Amino acid sequence: MGTQTLPFIDFAEPDLKPGSASWDSIRDQVRRALEEYGCFEAFFPKIPLDLRKQMFSSLEELFDLPLQTKFKNFSEKPYHGYIGPNPLVPLYESMGIEGANMVDNVDEFTRVMWPEGNTTFCKAIHLFSKRVSELDEMVRRMSLESIGVEKYLEEHMTSTNYLLRVQKYNIVPAESNEPEPHLGIRSHTDKNVMTILYQNEVDGLEVMTKDGEWIDVHYRSPDSFIVLVGDSLHGYDEAGEEARYSLGLFTVPNGGYIIKAPNELINEDHPLLFKPYDHAQFLSFYYTPQGLSLEHALKAYCGYYK
Repeated sequence: MGTQTLPFIDFAEPDLKPGSASWDSIRDQVRRALEEYGCFEAFFPKIPLDLRKQMFSSLEELFDLPLQTKFKNFSEKPYHGYIGPNPLVPLYESMGIEGANMVDNVDEFTRVMWPEGNTTFCKAIHLFSKRVSELDEMVRRMSLESIGVEKYLEEHMTSTNYLLRVQKYNIVPAESNEPEPHLGIRSHTDKNVMTILYQNEVDGLEVMTKDGEWIDVHYRSPDSFIVLVGDSLHGYDEAGEEARYSLGLFTVPNGGYIIKAPNELINEDHPLLFKPYDHAQFLSFYYTPQGLSLEHALKAYCGYYK
């Protein structure tokens, strides 16, 4: 493990508005971080401590539900419903809540899990998702501004929705004889637009730099989030001595939306690398034995140079 650390960017400025000097300064930091690492640690103290504690308590309650109840979190979309332990990832469980920044969607999920209702869980998850979506919107706006294509901002924002995945990385049994007993989830690149991760105080996330060095991520503040650009960085998770709970807010393109590079970014020095593609169709390709076996699935699916 190397000695590098992820860039730390402070989003606590109370008047952080587009066009302000503080906005421009942080936008420059975001661009440098994404160009160099594909991710960074964001200091974003907008979620009260009591809410965070209640949220993780609610997650313990959620994952303690009977297996047949958790299976009710079903979706035909890949990686949107319940995922339970399997031989490849024996320590990992997760569930998905589409549009978790909207209270009606969280309420619907809650009533599937608890038909009698669970107001505490519903309020905590909704408020968390709504606040984190504000960070996502700032980072995406800064990203488009920094490369001079902010005119596409409205199209970009309206072409995506949010998927909150609540995740549990179980502890490794002391008597485990598994060849890789510490593996929580295998190395991968996120296939969506952007991911924002938040977890309890149990460390376990590792990321790979473009130079091939692994960074062991230690959150420097309880108000920190890890922001990752989809499909630009490898993330590797381990399980530790305590169960690790995390929440990932994934920015996902809407079904049928065609992803393509703006013409302003294409020239002789920067040729088009990927053909326009439908994200949902790409996911259907990726979640096959062939797709999962590929190191660079997007390049194989729609890259000009395969």
